[in-house]
Amino acid sequence: MIETKQGTGHELIAPPQPYSALIFDCDGTLADTMPLHYQVWSTILSGQGLELLEDQFYKLAGMPTVDIIRLLNDKHGCNLDVDSLHEEKERLFLELAHKIQEVSAVADIARSHFRKVPMAVASAGIRSVVEHTLKIVGLRKLFDVIISAEDVKRGKPAPDMFLLAAERMGVASEHCIVYEDADLGLEAARRAGMRAVDVRVLWQGQPQRHVQGCC
Repeated sequence: MIETKQGTGHELIAPPQPYSALIFDCDGTLADTMPLHYQVWSTILSGQGLELLEDQFYKLAGMPTVDIIRLLNDKHGCNLDVDSLHEEKERLFLELAHKIQEVSAVADIARSHFRKVPMAVASAGIRSVVEHTLKIVGLRKLFDVIISAEDVKRGKPAPDMFLLAAERMGVASEHCIVYEDADLGLEAARRAGMRAVDVRVLWQGQPQRHVQGCC
């Protein structure tokens, strides 16, 4: 579970003015899912005789599951079946999803902006899992727009997810603030011409990065 610094939260991740819309990543940003994702990856890869170290896993945060499987195939010279392993990974995750909790400081930002500005979720996860995760933590009703891996040809760090979210909200990209917890997502926001808040500023022992400019 994510542990946040005492006495900090909103003041560290408040969206910098001016802005007209907010876009949130899901895993590790709105929902504290990353340890669970790593647990599932470890389980399915051990069955294949492979290991994904925790620091390597977090460097891949924001990358779609199918792309991670292809990367593992290239790295280890193996031939993991992308479709079947993808299905197994998502199935195991959903079986354990009842354990998920929100990232409170980020969730509170979303709640405080509900019906005040347009808001979207843009996640590298598949839609069914993203929707389920948001429902478990009680946040699904806050968002009119959900962008998932099925909606774009290129995942993060390409800007496609964030640009599509802005388009569907009817807001220019330069007027959007992105909330992210991963380097790939922050790079995607930069390429989309959006400012971004790195929510890892909340975690104990993480770098004190706040707002990333778009250029």
